[in-house]
Amino acid sequence: MDIAARRKADPAHWRLATAIRALAMDAVEAANSGHPGMPMGMADVATVLFRDHLKFDSAAPNWFDRDRFVLSAGHGSMLIYALLHLTGYEQMSLDQIRNFRQWGAITAGHPEYGHVEGVETTTGPLGQGIATAVGMAIAEEAMRAQFGADLCSHKTWVIAGDGCLMEGISQEAIALAGHQKLGNLIVLWDDNDITIDGRVSLSDSTDQAKRFQASGWRTLACDGHDPADIARALADAASGADDRPVLVACKTVIGYGAPKKQDTSGAHGSPLGAEEIAAVRAAYGWEHGPFVVPEDILAEWRAIGARGRAEREAWATRVDAAPNRDEFARRISGVPSDRLGPTIAALKEQALASKPKVATRKASEMVLEVVNPELPETIGGSADLTGSNNTRTKDLGVFDPQNRKGRYINYGIREHGMAAAMNGIWLHGGMRPYGGTFMCFTDYARGAMRLSALMGLPVVYVMTHDSIGLGEDGPTHQPVEHLAMLRATPNTLTFRPCDLIETAEAWEIALSSETTPSVLALSRQNLPTLRETAGENLTAKGAYVLREASKKAPEVILMATGSEVEIAVAAREALEAKGIPTRVVSVPSMELFRDQPESYRRQVLPKGPVRVAIEAAVRQPWDWLLLGEGGKEKKAGFIGMTGFGASAPAPALYKAFGITAEAAVDEARRLLG
Repeated sequence: MDIAARRKADPAHWRLATAIRALAMDAVEAANSGHPGMPMGMADVATVLFRDHLKFDSAAPNWFDRDRFVLSAGHGSMLIYALLHLTGYEQMSLDQIRNFRQWGAITAGHPEYGHVEGVETTTGPLGQGIATAVGMAIAEEAMRAQFGADLCSHKTWVIAGDGCLMEGISQEAIALAGHQKLGNLIVLWDDNDITIDGRVSLSDSTDQAKRFQASGWRTLACDGHDPADIARALADAASGADDRPVLVACKTVIGYGAPKKQDTSGAHGSPLGAEEIAAVRAAYGWEHGPFVVPEDILAEWRAIGARGRAEREAWATRVDAAPNRDEFARRISGVPSDRLGPTIAALKEQALASKPKVATRKASEMVLEVVNPELPETIGGSADLTGSNNTRTKDLGVFDPQNRKGRYINYGIREHGMAAAMNGIWLHGGMRPYGGTFMCFTDYARGAMRLSALMGLPVVYVMTHDSIGLGEDGPTHQPVEHLAMLRATPNTLTFRPCDLIETAEAWEIALSSETTPSVLALSRQNLPTLRETAGENLTAKGAYVLREASKKAPEVILMATGSEVEIAVAAREALEAKGIPTRVVSVPSMELFRDQPESYRRQVLPKGPVRVAIEAAVRQPWDWLLLGEGGKEKKAGFIGMTGFGASAPAPALYKAFGITAEAAVDEARRLLG
């Protein structure tokens, strides 16, 4: 059916959808940058979704029981910006649309969480949206099980493109969703057969419907430009016919209506141009100038935006009457529990008294054993390394289709999918996720971890086997550059605790954060309790004096993290025995130390003494503390790794790579001259 016939068949729908298309074309043209083709192709599907199915109220963008809408194909950002403006989201003014992709505008090139209400997650890196949506659907199931359908019962809708489905993370995500039977998750696939390079067939021949079916999904299809057929498919998808998630393949034409660029990659990543836009307007019958939406059409869209108001008000009444109202309100606010501090304090006192010698991965488990019963919002998991990460405590129960009250997720060997799902769990609200894998596999999870930082989501990454200290598994599993990568990532707290007390303090900080993800780098090998006080959270200072020199002015300062703090303490004893006053500084978090007042940093690292850093990783992040902060190159040394590890027991590796107390003593004496 050609465009003229489409216009005549359902003129009311056509006018609504064309408003989306026109705004997308005009904004991309004004910016001279962007992707007009996807919004033009998916405008019909989006119109039916927002008009007939999506549960939302534009006057209350953060209503907890709203449906979540995720534009995984984030390059088509003008689709969601147009929808937010048309349906009446206050922040999305016409001026913001006019300033698409410009400095200071909330209409970023790809949708960014926190920039504008109505954008549920940052998308752009393809596949992240659909994977994050899986976490949202998990959280919806968990909160519904804990608080009841009267307070939490909604769907997660996703628009994904061919690129989203090509990315490897999509398979991790859809396999997890199918296994978990997330029936309230619906993916609308923009099946337009175009990528930047050209037709999908250039690089892919996957039968996507069969792939989803094989992963446990129900699959449907529709003509993405026929409103009646779209309505049929979306109604079927939303019906809850069974407990499987749903894929709807929406066959569309990218750049729909552009005579020269439709159905080509030319509509994907560049403006249409004035001549083409004029031709499109004529084909659409859209006789209005750039950024002009007639009042009657805008009024219809605003009515759609207000459609959920009565439902929201009814929900608010139910919440007010709920016996667990206060706890529900706390949970969805994300405010940390007031039980966390006393629980951590008690554990620290116990550790100080008993002085256990345990791996920090075990110390982390000991923290979770006392924290999880007190914080019902925690939801843990592991990428098939539960017994190694020590992330499951006996009280949690497994989250699965038979037990939605379970608080432990078996993510399988899906590090990237796990990290993205944790982002989605936090974004949904009500739950506080943590998940574990080996630290070297931060490489696999990196894309989603970066988005945790970019969005400011306080998810917790439990990364065990943090150095060559894991031993026999060898260099493929021994992280040496990963601490540098994590410390270089903005808005990420990287903790490498040296004992149970520091581990407990790191968990307290991580579970109290509201805007920053945390990475806990934890040892496989047993470590002694080194802290001699348990009152103040010294980890929160980032670095502190663990052992003072015998004289007021130290000649040597040994800095270390994690398993190497024990080495620094032993080296100090040897240096002190030789009459060299030596201070040991534990540095569990470089980021937090950088945030301390200069006066405190000078107190911990005064000018003058020799400085030696000890860490079973590369030197790069240490130069700030060795050469800066009053340090000098001729008085700075490093004991650590300069290459990859090897396969051998941990003690042999530390000796072979020269990460020993003896080596630290020799380096300090060399620098002293």
